[in-house]
Amino acid sequence: MDLPRGPTQNHLLAALPAAELERIAPQLELVPMLLGDVLCESGGQLQHVYFPATAIVSLQYTTEDGGSAEIAGVGNEGMLGVSLFLGGNSTPHCATVQTGGSGYRLKTHLLLEEFNRAGPMMRLLLRYTQALMTQMSQTAVCNRHHSVEQQLCRWLLATLDRLPSTELTMTQELIASMIGVRREGITAAAGHLQQAQCIRYRRGHITVLDRQGLESRVCECYGVVKNEYDRLLGDVRQR
Repeated sequence: MDLPRGPTQNHLLAALPAAELERIAPQLELVPMLLGDVLCESGGQLQHVYFPATAIVSLQYTTEDGGSAEIAGVGNEGMLGVSLFLGGNSTPHCATVQTGGSGYRLKTHLLLEEFNRAGPMMRLLLRYTQALMTQMSQTAVCNRHHSVEQQLCRWLLATLDRLPSTELTMTQELIASMIGVRREGITAAAGHLQQAQCIRYRRGHITVLDRQGLESRVCECYGVVKNEYDRLLGDVRQR
């Protein structure tokens, strides 16, 4: 397990005032989050909320015929479990670990107790929820209107933003499943990016060689989501 530096590696936990963090810190449990782990099934109820530290979680919707697509990603900028404090208790999508690592989990009733204090935790989580909603809506727009190569660039950049390195462990088949396109489309798009020396791809591993090259090829969706996170949580990231 890739051990984090502590709970404050998660940006939301790091943004809490010392008193609030000290109150929940003894209840935060460091857990491995392994590639492919299903943290929540569609329609299921979470027993814990998760604050990723070095892992990334993919929120995915699966259709009746077995097709799937990612509607949002959650890394060290956020948390898994917003449905709990919004009153829904369950969601129609599943949550699967996209990039293995570790994170912290907290029992749901403890999060609700802290949220219902109507203090810093509540305000922070509501701002994060608005940013997450922007990511979900922009992902839907991107999947409908932009090319597979642009979608791949958006996905790669968003993943890089959550990781400390430029190395990604990810198969083309898994990326295709997340974006909701055929594997052949991802193969062709990755080939174009490799020819442009933006990435180097070898079986199951992607190395980003030229981030600026990806940014020059990505659609506006990446910037829209990033700017909204910066607007709502920019002060959070600076703490």
